[in-house]
Amino acid sequence: MRITNKTSVKLIAAILSVLIFGSAVAVAAYSAGADSAVKKSESVSEKQDDDSSVSEGGELSKNESVYVIADAAGEPEKIIVSDWIKNPDKLAKINDSTNLKDIKNVKGDEKFTMNDDNMCVWDAEGKDIYYQGNGTDALPVDLSVSYILDNRAVTPEQIKGKSGRLTIRFDYKNNKYETVKINGKDERIYVPFVMLTGMMLDNEKFSNVQVSNGKVINDGNRTIVAGFALPGLSDSLNVNRDKLDIPDYVEITADVKEFELTSTLTLATNDVFSDIDFTDADEELDKLDEKLDKLTDATDKLIDGSSQLYKGIDTLLKKSGDLISGVRALASGAKKLAGGAAQVDSGAGTLKSGAKTLNSGAVSLKDGTAQLKDGIAQLSSGLGTISSNSSKLNDGAKQVFESLLKTADASIAAAGLKAEKLTIDNYASVLKKISDSLSEDSVKKLAYNTALDTVTTTVRSQESMVRASVEEAVKQKVLAGVLEKAGMNMTPEQYTAACAAGQIPQENQQQISAAVDAQMQTNAIKATVDTETEAQIQKLIDDNMKTEKVQSGITDAVNKAKSGKTSISTLKEQLDSYNTFYNGLISYTSGVDKAKSGAAKLVSGSTQLSGGTEKLAKGTKKLKSGTKTLKKGTKTLKNGAKTLSDNLNKLSAGTVALAEGVEKLRDGSLKINKGLKQYKEEGVDLLVDAVDKDVKGLVERFKAVSKVSRHYKSYSSPDSDMKGNVDFIYKTASQDE
Repeated sequence: MRITNKTSVKLIAAILSVLIFGSAVAVAAYSAGADSAVKKSESVSEKQDDDSSVSEGGELSKNESVYVIADAAGEPEKIIVSDWIKNPDKLAKINDSTNLKDIKNVKGDEKFTMNDDNMCVWDAEGKDIYYQGNGTDALPVDLSVSYILDNRAVTPEQIKGKSGRLTIRFDYKNNKYETVKINGKDERIYVPFVMLTGMMLDNEKFSNVQVSNGKVINDGNRTIVAGFALPGLSDSLNVNRDKLDIPDYVEITADVKEFELTSTLTLATNDVFSDIDFTDADEELDKLDEKLDKLTDATDKLIDGSSQLYKGIDTLLKKSGDLISGVRALASGAKKLAGGAAQVDSGAGTLKSGAKTLNSGAVSLKDGTAQLKDGIAQLSSGLGTISSNSSKLNDGAKQVFESLLKTADASIAAAGLKAEKLTIDNYASVLKKISDSLSEDSVKKLAYNTALDTVTTTVRSQESMVRASVEEAVKQKVLAGVLEKAGMNMTPEQYTAACAAGQIPQENQQQISAAVDAQMQTNAIKATVDTETEAQIQKLIDDNMKTEKVQSGITDAVNKAKSGKTSISTLKEQLDSYNTFYNGLISYTSGVDKAKSGAAKLVSGSTQLSGGTEKLAKGTKKLKSGTKTLKKGTKTLKNGAKTLSDNLNKLSAGTVALAEGVEKLRDGSLKINKGLKQYKEEGVDLLVDAVDKDVKGLVERFKAVSKVSRHYKSYSSPDSDMKGNVDFIYKTASQDE
């Protein structure tokens, strides 16, 4: 951008306005594309393909994208760098300075070697180079994310699932600067990174969302929050923070319900300042103070004028609205009048014809009502006789129903089934429970458990015999061990035979017997006897359960259950059939009682009807004469109303077009007024106050900021002379990552 006489006055205002207010729009657009930015870190070559299919003409240049994968607090976990070297002159070899690790070609099969200067030498063969690697150097801007819930600092882990008033703060620390002489003094000038942070929130969990400096967009289902900051710029420009606050953090507040941490994306770029050229700014500095004053005065006059314009147009629009409302109401009334007149005219003709028919019918009705009166009296008498028997019918049917239920109870008990007593209200549910209990699986399980209980009881009754057998077998094993320990080389059987033959001295027999008895009393031997006894009992139970007698008994029980279930189903169908009859009888007798009451009212009403029809016959005769006169008048009304309606419709259409034009004019004047106020308050007023007469010093700092910004063009090649630009994308982890 070159500085001219026309642009010098607006130079600083334009820069700050674009940075402070225009960035909010850029952040919103960036946040809307957040998903694609994450995907770009996984397949970096796709973004580079989309940038341009043809390299720029001229010298070598490098486009670099740095993807910072961080945890929920902003601490970097991995740095992925994607580089695109543009080769417009189709060089065969490209020397590239880089500090990346694990470099790989992501598009193409070009190789590289490292020379003595620790520089990558690519065998480009005239092509552009696309590669990716991992970064290990410190980042130019550190990102940290903190969380405060209901005025208390919390960690991402602590806040999971919690509710309350939440504040998420993104702090940015600018680490990249150069020392520059300004007005003979060394000043620290930071690389001017614009930090654009965005996140997407679920409206079911987040409400009342606000952002300190940025924009909130709500589409009904989700809320997109975007904020911006320029860390280090206030220090670089030496601007009074009390007069002009350039944000260096983003703070988002919201009411949260069962909080779930979502991922965030932050874009860091210094392209905004790199493209500004301040070469010709000095020659206009002497006039800038005076022109800023004139700019302030002119803006005030524009605001006053636009306010008066808006008020005048708003008054005109309100009056236009009154006019439209009046004309519309008049046109609507005329239309209804025309329609009503036509209907009246048509109805008058119908009324004339109908009056004649009505008169004839009234005479016939008079004669018919007399006959109706006599018939209703007879009907009322007959219904009274039927109604007097309703109670007997209902009681008899109920006795039959209860007798059927009593018989069913006896059948169920005879079958050996247990169930609560059947009633008219519960028989269906009780029979269903019985039927469900007779399912093959249930009966089979019951029969098996019954047989198991019987077999177990029988076997347990013989437990003493089983234990004695087990103890004898264990004792023989213990005897074998004692004999072996005593050095007597013989089996228990041989020992017993020798004792019987008198070959073993009595003293030795007593010692052997005492040793065996002692071991039999130990806990280990007793435990062995218990275990073996229980094992033998369980084996006897299992063997008995597998016998044909037991299995056939289970099968017989299942077959009987199937038969019983069929009988229960048949019984329920019979009771259902009688229940239908019983309910129908009750409905019938109830209807008869109501009919009897209604017939009595009809008798009274028919007497009144007979008298009324006589009066009706006299009245219809007069109506017939009057409708003839009415028909003539309605025809004249119909023609006049139609003419009035047609003319008012044309007038209504014209007033609507007038009002639409006035409304657009009013809205436009309001936007002009608001825009001028915002421009003055957020641009001109802040600028004049913040500069505080030191316009030259501010422009010198802007020059330095722009120069430092142009110097920083690569993260992975800080010392490279190659042209280029670099963007950083920070992604913090969500709760699921």
